[in-house]
Amino acid sequence: MAESTDPWLVLGLGNPGPEYANNRHNVGFMVADLLAQRMGARFKAHKSRAQVVEGRLGAPGPGSRRVVVAKPSSYMNLSGGPATALRDFYKVPVANIVAVHDELDIDYGVLRLKLGGGDNGHNGLKSMTKAMGPDYHRVRFGIGRPPGRMQVADFVLKDFSGAERRELDYFVDRAADAVEALITEGLERAQTTYNS
Repeated sequence: MAESTDPWLVLGLGNPGPEYANNRHNVGFMVADLLAQRMGARFKAHKSRAQVVEGRLGAPGPGSRRVVVAKPSSYMNLSGGPATALRDFYKVPVANIVAVHDELDIDYGVLRLKLGGGDNGHNGLKSMTKAMGPDYHRVRFGIGRPPGRMQVADFVLKDFSGAERRELDYFVDRAADAVEALITEGLERAQTTYNS
């Protein structure tokens, strides 16, 4: 059972390197970058094969929580290694781990927060679940299905379209709000507000 003093670990899932930076698959990194900005901190390399930021989220005072925000430096399909190394290093209960990731089966910009569940073919989640079991939180950021006959792998590794980019900052901001709400107010309240 997680204590209120236990730290939280937020893993933005994505692929490292500038060529992937604006891909749909990297929306988890975009949310992590915004959370780091809100915490007023810069990412630093960590021995767990991840970039990390440590700080607090939530209103100052007893409601704020100690949070580690991380972007694995491994490719998406190897996210489980850095995730478990960070969990062990920071002594984070699995119930206090949040994966922020792209989700094909949800319309663009729609959010779904949940605890546990399957990986729905998402390689980052598959790797995390294999490494630590399924009982972590997920903030699922809808990217929609590929158009026509485009392969899923091609679609997720493409940048957001011009039309999508016009709203992307708003949706990333909302996803960061959802992560904060999940950590400070609990899953049910966050779901009520953000599961659109």
